Amino acid sequence: MNSIDNNKAEEMLKQKGVRPTANRILILKTLHNEHRPMSLSTMEAILLPMDKSSIFRVLTLFLEHDIVHAFEDGKGALNYELCSHHDSHDHTAGHAHFYCEKCTRTFCLNDIPVEHVDLPDGFKANSLSFIIKGECPECSRRK
Repeated sequence: MNSIDNNKAEEMLKQKGVRPTANRILILKTLHNEHRPMSLSTMEAILLPMDKSSIFRVLTLFLEHDIVHAFEDGKGALNYELCSHHDSHDHTAGHAHFYCEKCTRTFCLNDIPVEHVDLPDGFKANSLSFIIKGECPECSRRK
């Protein structure tokens, strides 16, 4: 995934019905250019001096407009990543994520699909996440 400029970020937001602002463009570009899911605290560190509440409000808006989806990582924190489809995103299908217990980073495993799960009658899924925990290749090499 290549990095995006302000014009491309603006266009992506407009396609989703979101008015582009400086903070929204910056957060979208950060999520796109980092190539990995990120927690609110990680984004706060990257996006200084933007405050946590501003970042959270933008992420909430992005969730409502299917620009990002959120999932709980291996340590209970919400991580955010761009939806892989720019149309309406099905949050009950997607890909697996890997949580490294050594460095605490979370990785997308795009080649490991997590398909729709047939639930018993009366159950309705709003989201589905699949987290694999262990050591990432970088941490495994450090031994």
